[in-house]
Amino acid sequence: MAGALSVALPASDQLGEGPWWSTSEQALWRVDILVQALHRWDPTTGAESSWSLGEDVGFAVPAGGGSVVAGLRSGLYLVELDGSDRRQLAEYPSRAARGRFNDGKSDRRGRIWAGTIVDDQSRAAGCFGRLAAGGFVIALEGVTISNGLGWSPDGSTMYFTDSAAATIWALDFDEETGALDNRRVFATDDDCAPDGLTVDSEGGVWSAKWDGSRVVRYSPDGNISEIVAAPVLRPTSCMFGGPELETLYVTSARAGLDADQLSTSPAGSVLAIEPGVRGLPEHPAVIPGA
Repeated sequence: MAGALSVALPASDQLGEGPWWSTSEQALWRVDILVQALHRWDPTTGAESSWSLGEDVGFAVPAGGGSVVAGLRSGLYLVELDGSDRRQLAEYPSRAARGRFNDGKSDRRGRIWAGTIVDDQSRAAGCFGRLAAGGFVIALEGVTISNGLGWSPDGSTMYFTDSAAATIWALDFDEETGALDNRRVFATDDDCAPDGLTVDSEGGVWSAKWDGSRVVRYSPDGNISEIVAAPVLRPTSCMFGGPELETLYVTSARAGLDADQLSTSPAGSVLAIEPGVRGLPEHPAVIPGA
């Protein structure tokens, strides 16, 4: 067993999410959804930079040249971090119930995939899809809380989480076209909600467990192969980083916790562990038609 997560970056994120490791910068990006903030942290120097995005931000993926693709309440945007420009790439999908964009990530061709979280979480009225030249293309409907996603090392399988359904799905993925097929249950939870996820170089799927105080690794067949304890109730997502992608970083949340819970845990901090397996490199966003 890998042991337990410890604090790598003390922080007070209300809803820390969307960790994304830049191999070129050797830096960890993350968002704080409710504070509408984007953060970039260099673990080597300890330097941290922050930007206000002006709307609840579900995710942000660097796109090169000092810009990011951000999933906001009103749509997907290309944001120049120097403040010089913000361009909407796609509107919030009209077929989804009122809500906002939540988790998102780029595949190995730089295509942005993202989904929605609906304000009325009693309704499976959200969706999941990808950014294309013509806007947002819906691939899956009937989603309530679109969350963690990732790809197998060979690119043939996409993993996708609906937290409200307490389910991680596996889908056949055509890396060339982005087509999805054969959705099936990969893993479920009965005492917490699966949140963000990442995939390691051996095909293991790491899932942060909201209200579960742990991160779980599943082998490619869906069986649990590792459970890593977290000193927070609400770990939110995870991503491998470090020079050799040897460190698993985990974001966390303070939102919804009472004073006693906050006084006894580092909720809102970035946690880390070296679990003995390496991650896969992430790929910057590519803007369709650019």
